[in-house]
Amino acid sequence: MEKTGIVIKSTGSWYLVKTEDKTYKCKIKGKFRTEGFVATNPLTVGDKVDFIIKKEENTGFITKLHERKNYIIRRSINLSHKAHIIAANIDRAFLIITIKMPKTHTIFIDRFLVSAEAYNIPVTLVFNKIDLYDEQDKMKVEELISMYEEIPYPCLKVSAQTGEGLENLRNELKNKVSVFAGNSGVGKSTLINKLDPLLNLKTAEISDYHKKGKHTTTFSEMHPFNFGGHIIDTPGIKGFGLVDLENENLATYFPEMLRFQVNCKYYNCTHVHEPRCAVMSAVEYGFIGISRYESYLSMLEEKEKGKYREDIYKS
Repeated sequence: MEKTGIVIKSTGSWYLVKTEDKTYKCKIKGKFRTEGFVATNPLTVGDKVDFIIKKEENTGFITKLHERKNYIIRRSINLSHKAHIIAANIDRAFLIITIKMPKTHTIFIDRFLVSAEAYNIPVTLVFNKIDLYDEQDKMKVEELISMYEEIPYPCLKVSAQTGEGLENLRNELKNKVSVFAGNSGVGKSTLINKLDPLLNLKTAEISDYHKKGKHTTTFSEMHPFNFGGHIIDTPGIKGFGLVDLENENLATYFPEMLRFQVNCKYYNCTHVHEPRCAVMSAVEYGFIGISRYESYLSMLEEKEKGKYREDIYKS
């Protein structure tokens, strides 16, 4: 008997596939290819698939992957020339950001945003743990929000501990398929538990010695919210290497650069050294954030050298 369902958890060799009335443990039958890049995981959470049920074992074989409306990917940690698909068929991605314990670097934020732009996924930036911040930290948050909202990316300030901002976040999540992403330790699972206590996801404390996060989510998994909608909780990401983006197209994934580059003297301007570059002028006069431009240069260098440096995220 063939059925259609949604992959709600991927553990490598096994996939949990949910239909309207039941969940099945399935394996892949045959091979699935992803166009444009080589992926370490042929299927991911959020994928719509067809599968055949083995009645005697209540398991199944996945036979078909339906076309994805979008997906978000990153360069594989150990295999730099391969990609890892984080989630598929997403209505909105929420990047969870912390100013400290652990620190989310702007280069990480910008790499995530570029990847989301490339694969047509709208993003909201969620600044978490605001209850822990002193006045200097709060000023930094406001500076970042001012820059990113100008681009524009929606931003929210929340605290899982005090509950501040959670109702606004809950309204954004209602009746959507969303994904939470971010560095280890930024509080993704804790936020999900606060939004819907019935889920009771596993969490862990930040390492006091390193002030870095501990991995609590081992595999991506989709959970239903009791107020409507679904959330995909993902493992913490240390770095976010780019995949399959050409140098000449990179600036188009920076919306604020895209607005200015039509005024560059050269149609193929790289915005690095050319005369009468409208993008560099916009940076000079403060219309484009310096950190955004530095992120662009870093990504451009990475693409030219074919190397991905995870150490740039370290303080």
